[in-house]
Amino acid sequence: MPAKPLKTPTDLPRNATSTVAQALNTILADSYALYFKTKNFHWHVSGPHFRDYHLMFDEQAAQILATTDLIAERVRKTGNVTLRSIGDISRHQTLSDNDADFVSPRDMLTELREDNLRLVEAFRAAKQAATDAGDNATEGIIDDWTDQAETRAWFLFEAGRDS
Repeated sequence: MPAKPLKTPTDLPRNATSTVAQALNTILADSYALYFKTKNFHWHVSGPHFRDYHLMFDEQAAQILATTDLIAERVRKTGNVTLRSIGDISRHQTLSDNDADFVSPRDMLTELREDNLRLVEAFRAAKQAATDAGDNATEGIIDDWTDQAETRAWFLFEAGRDS
């Protein structure tokens, strides 16, 4: 059953904000998937760079988790509904989970970097949807989230370089 429109006060057209909300809900699901994967790798990293990777993964996970509330609240401010459960997250996420018993530190760095770059692509697509909808507030806040994901990808890249 489709969600009933909320009576949230906004001057943005309902059909336009619905498109933006769909994009943001996918990003929200991917953010939770990336958060959990980053924490998984934080818990399971091993090897000579354990401390550095362990701390970096924890910092990145905290940053990702901090954006989830902002994303969901932006969806709600435009009169739309957001995700409600772990099942809802799994139905919307596009990033793959990693349930492997062992992942090498190098593979962790690579996988998280690629996932962050996919999130950057999703942010850019959502920004375009916000631009098309005339939703300048969403456009502006997405810039910050994009920069954060790009920075995480950069750190993961640099940490994985041989020289």
